[in-house]
Amino acid sequence: MKHKIGFNKLSRKDSHRKAMTRNMVTSIFKYERIKTTKAKALEIRKKAEKMITRAKVDSVHNRRIIAKDIADKGIVAKLFTDIAPRFSERNGGYTRILKLGRRVGDAAEIVFLELVERKEKEKKSKKKKEEKEKKDKKEKKEVKEKAESVTD
Repeated sequence: MKHKIGFNKLSRKDSHRKAMTRNMVTSIFKYERIKTTKAKALEIRKKAEKMITRAKVDSVHNRRIIAKDIADKGIVAKLFTDIAPRFSERNGGYTRILKLGRRVGDAAEIVFLELVERKEKEKKSKKKKEEKEKKDKKEKKEVKEKAESVTD
C-alpha cells in the first residue's frame, strides 16, 4: 500500500523539489504574487497557507518552524508583522489562483498565485510623473521670479 503519497512530485528529485518549493514560498511572501504553472501553484499554496496560519500566533517556536523553510529573516519578519495580521479574521483561503492560459512552448497551464488581501503597490511611473511635474512647476516659478527681478 502506498502511504503518505499526499503531494505531487513535480517530476523532480526530493532535494530539487524542496529547494524549489522553499524558493517559491519565499517569493510569494516577498512579492505577494507569482506567475507559475498550475501544478506548482497547487503545491506551493498548501505550504504557504499552513505558514500563514502558523504565523497568526507570533511565538519563538512558530518563528523557528517557519524559518526552517524561509531563509530570509526579512521575509519571516514581514510574514509575522504584515501578512499574518491581515488574515487574522480569515480562517483559511489566504491565496487565490488566477488562470492566465497556456505556455507557448509546452502548453503548460500558467497561473498567478497571489495572496487574497494583497497590498496594491502604486506604479512607479505615476510617482515619477508626479515628481517630474513638481520639479517642472518649481523650475517655471524660479524662471518667472528671475524674469520679474530683471525687469524691475
